[in-house]
Amino acid sequence: MASVEECRAALVKLVAQFDEIDEQDRAKHVVERTVSCRVPDLDVIFYGRLHHGGLDPFTEHPPSDGKPADVKLTIASDDLIALVDGELDLARALLGGRVKVDASFGDLLRLRRLL
Repeated sequence: MASVEECRAALVKLVAQFDEIDEQDRAKHVVERTVSCRVPDLDVIFYGRLHHGGLDPFTEHPPSDGKPADVKLTIASDDLIALVDGELDLARALLGGRVKVDASFGDLLRLRRLL
């Protein structure tokens, strides 16, 4: 099991990877969404925001508006690190139940194009 600090580092890496996506692709596929990433084996939830300018850094503090996230991910700590490091395929992880996503169908299609 990975640590909370290792998961934080993986999410920092994910933000950096997202910044490398071509601006035109981001503009075409990104709509502003709040994101939560629940890591049940560590009992922690990270919160972020996706927008045309990129992906904001994740924090452990929920948004101040109190609204639930638009896109909710649930993933084990080791799988989060493997996914960000490119060792775990997102489609296979979804089909295998290792990653759970609670989002609208449209958001799922957009995210698939970006990841």
